[in-house]
Amino acid sequence: MKRYITLLFFGIMNILVAAGCSSDDKGPDKPTEPETIQPVAIEKTNSTKIYVHYMPWFETNESSADKKWGYHWTMANKNPNTIGANNRREIASYYYPLIGPYHSGDKNVIENHLLLMKYSGIDGVLIDWYGTYDVNDYRMVKENTEQLIAMLEKVGLEYAIVYEDRVTTNVVNAGKAISVTSAAKTDLAYMEKNYFDDANYIKINGKPLLLNFGPIVLQTPAEWTNVFGALTTKPTFLTLWDQSVEAGANASGEYAWVYKNSTYLTNWYTNTKPKLAVAMGSAYPGFKDFYAEGGGGAAIGWTIEHNNGATLDETLALAKNANLNYLQLITWNDFGEGTMFEPTVEFGYTYIEKVKAFAGVKNTESVFPDISKMYNLRIEKKGEVNAQNKLDQAFNYFVSMQPAKAKQLISEIK
Repeated sequence: MKRYITLLFFGIMNILVAAGCSSDDKGPDKPTEPETIQPVAIEKTNSTKIYVHYMPWFETNESSADKKWGYHWTMANKNPNTIGANNRREIASYYYPLIGPYHSGDKNVIENHLLLMKYSGIDGVLIDWYGTYDVNDYRMVKENTEQLIAMLEKVGLEYAIVYEDRVTTNVVNAGKAISVTSAAKTDLAYMEKNYFDDANYIKINGKPLLLNFGPIVLQTPAEWTNVFGALTTKPTFLTLWDQSVEAGANASGEYAWVYKNSTYLTNWYTNTKPKLAVAMGSAYPGFKDFYAEGGGGAAIGWTIEHNNGATLDETLALAKNANLNYLQLITWNDFGEGTMFEPTVEFGYTYIEKVKAFAGVKNTESVFPDISKMYNLRIEKKGEVNAQNKLDQAFNYFVSMQPAKAKQLISEIK
């Protein structure tokens, strides 16, 4: 009897195999797990390290605890719940993100941003960071930053922190710290413990890179000596251009920013860069802030026209002529100031295509629209396990520089 059952079992198995099935077939409705693949660096001919300044401060009415849109989409008088005839939400910007206004902690948004960066030849992200204290929206910015960091290594990109020391005054005023230097020391200790040792944290001269947007509050060398005193390893510390004197010997160099016109950038490359141990240049597509129109305070007072990409062409040419080791793109997504490289309805992929050319990316295949399609499918197929698994696999193909396989998978999702 046992022998008969055994023969019957193997007979059934042979029929299943002949039919293209197996005993562990998951069936048409069972999800298949995506293959895990390690990221592969993109090949490019330009040796300049290209980083992009990133704002992790956006909130939507679905992501925020109070179910309200965050300030950086609304400023004082815009309501993204209002949808215009062009099917766009009302936001505090002259420009509209191609994927629409978003939550910075949304993994689908982060995936979209980082894949676009990778294929444009960007090496890493410089994250605008407001510290560790639960004051204003600082905690939300920190949480969004750490969602971003979690995916950076998977994509194969580096990162560093741009510390906003201006927050220390608000921390003290809120009764959270006894002094601005105390607040900064707490923030720096957190960075050292949680970020600096990451394998993909940017190191320059063997030390973790730290940028400061200023200094604005801590404006003496003694204060920065105090702040760095408790750290095991002093970072490679860069201030804004022409402000390293405020940090004294604590500063390793400076980074350029955006101001009025390219003359300021030219002068900095000519007169300041040669004196610095570490110099990080800048390139930008334009500048047009929304503060006055959005009720967010006085306008900055000057604009730099985008000029159909001519401004970016000019600043990238200046960067090339300056023979930079490090370049910061300003910015990925500061929509309030109109400096975004992120694809928009107005400019499409123009700016990241120019970065791709500047970087000398060897893979000339068109992938940006497919990365956008992938984001749209993430939203459209929410909750559909098979579709999401296919998209996970497409993500793995993208990060391992197999875009043709990724595009094929995406095309199969109906």
